[in-house]
Amino acid sequence: MKKPRVLVLTGYGINCDYETEFAFNMDSVGGDARRVHINDLIDGYDSLDNYHILAFPGGFSFGDDIAAGKVLALKFEYGLGPQLEKFINDGKLIIGSCNGFQAVVKMRLLPRLDSSQQQDVTLTFNDSGRFEDRWVYLKVNPNSPCVFTRGIERLYLPVRHGEGKFVPASQQVRRAIVENEQVVVRYCDAEGRTDCPYPLNPNGSIDSIAGICDPTGRIFGLMPHPEGYLFRTQHPRWTREDLPEEGAGVQVFRNAVDFARRELL
Repeated sequence: MKKPRVLVLTGYGINCDYETEFAFNMDSVGGDARRVHINDLIDGYDSLDNYHILAFPGGFSFGDDIAAGKVLALKFEYGLGPQLEKFINDGKLIIGSCNGFQAVVKMRLLPRLDSSQQQDVTLTFNDSGRFEDRWVYLKVNPNSPCVFTRGIERLYLPVRHGEGKFVPASQQVRRAIVENEQVVVRYCDAEGRTDCPYPLNPNGSIDSIAGICDPTGRIFGLMPHPEGYLFRTQHPRWTREDLPEEGAGVQVFRNAVDFARRELL
């Protein structure tokens, strides 16, 4: 069986690339992932055309200078803009987690409401004024077109960020992403209630929004780390709870690989 090829971006402070590569390459997921330095793409040693899925992992690219993900977004956009647009127009998949989500929104790939060049949303400093490193409950929108969350109702994943507060540029944008079902995951409590205060909403995100997709569902960004929960022993309560061997994050990667195998190979 052919394996969809996955490009996991690396370089300049990205530090969740190994975990993301591992997740896509798990036998139960079935991808063919490799880490590629952004300079190798810009200099032409590799090409986005060779891949079906593009992953922007978490980390602290360029030390979060200017704003988290901003320099990476500029470097990628100006070095690889036409390649990236072709990748998207070819119906391929993109996922950005944490710093990757920050970069994707600053490249204006999300929420991608229209063809304008305006950045419609951002991720900014946590309301707590500090770095948040904790696990969070997430409720998945069943009506979202998101490829990565199909068949998933709830997630429990780690967050680790200082600039994770989701803020839309206007009430019009806020209404649009809700009405278009582009809000994919929201912070919630253990019972699934999304009107939750800190620390359940770890950063003060508007409407408890933890992740969104584009209108096609093929571009997905979220602040929590699905690659951070692949095995039972990564769960903070694994010694006290009866948990499945497979971590909840695995299905996010499996969904992407299954879609790519079905639609892109």
